[in-house]
Amino acid sequence: FKTRDEEIDYLNSKNIKIAVTKKKPYSIDTNIYGRAIECGILENPWTEPPEDIYAMTVNPVKAPNKPAYVEVGFAKGIPVSVDGKKYSSIEIVKKLNEIGGKNAVGRVDMIENRLVGIKSRENYENPAGTILHTAIADLESLVLDRESARFKYLVSQKYAELIYFGLWFTPLKAQLDAYIEKLHEHTTGVVRLKLLKGACQAVGRKSQFSRYSESRATYGKNDTFNQKLAEGFNHLWALPYMK
Repeated sequence: FKTRDEEIDYLNSKNIKIAVTKKKPYSIDTNIYGRAIECGILENPWTEPPEDIYAMTVNPVKAPNKPAYVEVGFAKGIPVSVDGKKYSSIEIVKKLNEIGGKNAVGRVDMIENRLVGIKSRENYENPAGTILHTAIADLESLVLDRESARFKYLVSQKYAELIYFGLWFTPLKAQLDAYIEKLHEHTTGVVRLKLLKGACQAVGRKSQFSRYSESRATYGKNDTFNQKLAEGFNHLWALPYMK
């Protein structure tokens, strides 16, 4: 078959029931995390995705006007709880998909660079993934030192590329898994997120391994940071550029 229409005609001629029609010839892949939608009018990158492609998320316009709050707990980088209650990993994904979907969280419309060399227009629904990604990144900002956080960002780009290219069972993927496991030794804590009409924002975080010091960061009278140290630092930092 050369076209999606020809495939649809053939299946209909054999009385094989399918959800796809010529008016809605979308190619849809679904897994526990979400849905990927392409084909049909979506192939025109200028065309706004019609509402009928979505199944997990409500239209942001119809989402609740009041924000929903959810707390996600992590242990060594692994999500373990929602709103203080322990769940299995699968249960957490299902629960966050439900909560996020009701608040229109997780819609993505993007142009991708595929492995075969072409660009493709993809639409996704991924409420749980969006919430978890936002939460873990925020918790990392609290517990990781500066250099670890910066290097982790570089590693995450390669890690995502390996997965996207189908290189899950490769030596490099296993090596990066070991690095991430070590990195997340202290990524334990809770992140509070605010969900509102498609937006997902971390608005609170706490951890027994927090590197944040309120007394050193405050602008108030309880400041414990020695401001006098800045003078010498500023001189040394600018020294290479002095004439």
